[in-house]
Amino acid sequence: MSIRIKELPELERPYEKLEWYGEKALSNAELLAIIIKTGNKQETSVQLAQKVLNLSDTKTEGINFLRNVTIEELMKIKGIGRVKAIQLKAIGELANRMTKPSNVKKITIKTPYDLAKIIMEELRFQNKEIAKIVILNNKNEILKIKDIAMRRY
Repeated sequence: MSIRIKELPELERPYEKLEWYGEKALSNAELLAIIIKTGNKQETSVQLAQKVLNLSDTKTEGINFLRNVTIEELMKIKGIGRVKAIQLKAIGELANRMTKPSNVKKITIKTPYDLAKIIMEELRFQNKEIAKIVILNNKNEILKIKDIAMRRY
């Protein structure tokens, strides 16, 4: 049986540590533990989070693997059920959306580089090829960006 989070010194608990020192002071495992919320009888939420992180080759992917890991892969970890797996996938999608500019429709495209800056961050961590179409108005302002084809590799 492992130590419970409540048994840790107060400033070593993920919630309190974030509150006192800020989110940058937390490890990836501690940040994920906050999302996971609870552990099980054998492991704390931090230990479960570490198991989630071990699904990735952290030297090459870091925490970015959450964008592509499946719910089923997450659920193979004892203590990560359907709801916790869905929460972790939601975090990956939020991270994707945070990298997209929120005011895309107000951007004027003057060069191909302007467009590349907008969509490269979104496409950077994809594990598939995605063909997109960008619709501009007569002032070269983006009206819409739409996926038109995908292919896994």
